[in-house]
Amino acid sequence: MTESIPDHERIVLIEDTAEIQIQKENVLRFEARREQNGLPAVTIRDLLKTTLRHRPDRIILGEIRGGEAFDLLQLLNTGHNGTLSTVHATSAAQGISRFTTCVLQSGVEMPYRAIKTNIADSLNIVVQMERRPGTRFVSEALEIQAYDPENDRYQFDQVYAHHEQNPRNEASSGGNMLRY
Repeated sequence: MTESIPDHERIVLIEDTAEIQIQKENVLRFEARREQNGLPAVTIRDLLKTTLRHRPDRIILGEIRGGEAFDLLQLLNTGHNGTLSTVHATSAAQGISRFTTCVLQSGVEMPYRAIKTNIADSLNIVVQMERRPGTRFVSEALEIQAYDPENDRYQFDQVYAHHEQNPRNEASSGGNMLRY
């Protein structure tokens, strides 16, 4: 995905542990650290806040695991389009649920429905990657259309679904629209 980012755009990459390899010239890398040898800890949340001072065109957050999801949501709400991150989940829809749970872990008092409305307003596409022996592939992509607070449901359009081939080499069936 990073190959499609134009070379002139400034990328800020934030990770717990340096793992992501980006072959671009204009990349600023931040790595979190635990408190060690008298040096204070630097958290992902600290790094997300610091990122704004570096005028990034793109922000890539290695993985969302907790309260940093709230800070990422705030960045997205202030117009930092083109931001990428990962969250571990079993489906694209479950990824939204997991992201919501992480926002709730931030300790910031915000109504649940407001969080979900902000997520629907801020996230555009959720891509599910699967890993099988020897390969990784996109298995699903959902575009978030809206959040209905009365029914506590997101509305998604399924923009891509990987279909396994059955033994007779026919694609399995799948729907084009999902409503949650």
